[in-house]
Amino acid sequence: MKFNMLLITAALLCDSNAFTAPRSQRHSSSLNMVLEMPKKKLSKLETLKISSDHLIHPLSEQLSTEEIGISKDAYQILKYHGSYQQSNREIKGKNFQFMLRLKQPAGELTPDLYRLLDDLSRKHGQGDLRATTRQCFQLHGIMKGDLKTVVSSIMNIGSSTVGACGDVSRNVMTTPAPFDTPEYKYAREYSKVFAQLFRPMTPAFSKIWLDGEEAATVETWSNEISHHNVDDKMLFDSGRGIILNDSTEPIYGDRYLPRKFKIGVTVPGDNSLDVYTNDIGVVVVCNDDGELEGFNLMVGGGMGRTHNKETTFAQAAEHLGFVAKEDIYEALKSILASQRDHGNRDVRANARMKYLVYTLGIDNFRQLVESYFGKQFQPWQPIKDWKYNDWMGWWDQGDGKLFYGLHVENGRVKDEGDFRLKTALRVLVDKYNLHMIMSPTQSIILRDIDPKDKEGIDAILSEHGIKPIEQVDPLNRLAMACPALPLCGLAQTEAERIMPDYLSQMRQLLGKMNLNDEEILIRMTGCPNGCARPYMAELAFVGDGAKSYQVWLGGSPVLTRTAFPYMAKMPTDDLEKTIEPILAMFIQQRQEFEAFGDFCHRVGAVAIEKYSESHVPGSVKA
Repeated sequence: MKFNMLLITAALLCDSNAFTAPRSQRHSSSLNMVLEMPKKKLSKLETLKISSDHLIHPLSEQLSTEEIGISKDAYQILKYHGSYQQSNREIKGKNFQFMLRLKQPAGELTPDLYRLLDDLSRKHGQGDLRATTRQCFQLHGIMKGDLKTVVSSIMNIGSSTVGACGDVSRNVMTTPAPFDTPEYKYAREYSKVFAQLFRPMTPAFSKIWLDGEEAATVETWSNEISHHNVDDKMLFDSGRGIILNDSTEPIYGDRYLPRKFKIGVTVPGDNSLDVYTNDIGVVVVCNDDGELEGFNLMVGGGMGRTHNKETTFAQAAEHLGFVAKEDIYEALKSILASQRDHGNRDVRANARMKYLVYTLGIDNFRQLVESYFGKQFQPWQPIKDWKYNDWMGWWDQGDGKLFYGLHVENGRVKDEGDFRLKTALRVLVDKYNLHMIMSPTQSIILRDIDPKDKEGIDAILSEHGIKPIEQVDPLNRLAMACPALPLCGLAQTEAERIMPDYLSQMRQLLGKMNLNDEEILIRMTGCPNGCARPYMAELAFVGDGAKSYQVWLGGSPVLTRTAFPYMAKMPTDDLEKTIEPILAMFIQQRQEFEAFGDFCHRVGAVAIEKYSESHVPGSVKA
């Protein structure tokens, strides 16, 4: 694929009209930008996508067998339907179960949907719910025989699991703050628009889960943005190679994308969603009267990497430019088509769009996208500086209603002893019929609250053992961890289950060094794939062995750059030994008001290593 990328670069530099579309994709236009790839054997996964008949086989057959699990090929196709086959790695023998992930554009959740998920998790799952880092819920512990019941129930209530996983556009994120301002309204609205624009069109989902029938209720977000006529925008064919000769999947084709594809939408200044980690980051741009003018676009973000493989890396998105509001559909279709046609389908570890952007460089990538778009992007519009806010606690929406950000430790909605979060949420939804928004930081926002209900809501939370946000340690508020063991097949070590202990150790260490007022954004994953976006954190622990972590430093407190690797194979029990010298150097050499991540970024790994070698434990306090 490196050869193909060099061809792209050379053609872009020499002649932007030099590309030729594969015969099956050619249109009447004299200007086509789809590169003719060398004829070579397709990878097994690419072949499977084609033979699946748009995501039907062999999943349909495997779901009807008496086996407790499904085949590897069926599992690959199942991902597009929103589910992963898992095993409890702490139990010997076959013990297959399934995780199901919802599609919730803009993170929104109706009261009826929450009631359904609560019921399904109790009857068919392991009893809890997991809030993800992409603003949706996951259900764990579903048996194969219950999958159809669970999926069909979700589809019939106006929700979906379609495209929550797989090589398609995933759940579209946005800032979770439900403020009643033009910018925030546009961010929510266009998140749903983009989710609809890039939804898979195959009938596989209704055929397998609904026996070929239509869902009883149209997807909630589809109704809300019907005035955009999204299907017309999706199917519009400019003749420049975006639309394929595939009547089932005109955008994706029968091979779909090289890898997963993530989109995030926000407003200027609000980086609560880690917008730079997306394949496409979209920033709403309004004029002084609150009228939508267009969008700033960034491209090429992504977290996944592989240990000891330097050709894989985390990457923050780069600014592509500005596009007027009337051109946003074709602009985004052009970006996706560029990745679809030129992304690396041979080496899956290098298949994300970030590698295409990195290889070409942002200027050549822009030129590639413009060849599909048929227009040049305008310069990035100046916007206010980025800030990070988790939107926890009580806030005024601006329309006479309130919203409440409810911190959820590592996203686990459960009942455990006196802590009964899951029951509390059900009580609140049943009593007040509250709508929810999932937070990008694994928490939940209760929205559209009548001010007269504030006291009652606080009382219910307190009765169920939920601390008010003022009593939650800032380290815990800022932290995220992925589920990892025992169910994730990729996990090399613990994350969610050990993170509370790590945060407690960090709090004790900060206290010993008189740094109690310091807020540090800490993240943890059990493997290098980066589900909890660790490479953007000020301090991160990435599992690289059964009892060890890589240590990453220097991410921005406002989440605009990636961290750097500082240490490999830190033993699980060496947290204080490793971090104390770094905090000591921070105390002695920080600049005024400098955040921990900014300090580490400024001084760099070499200086920190040198300082740590000569540091005497316990010798430095603020």
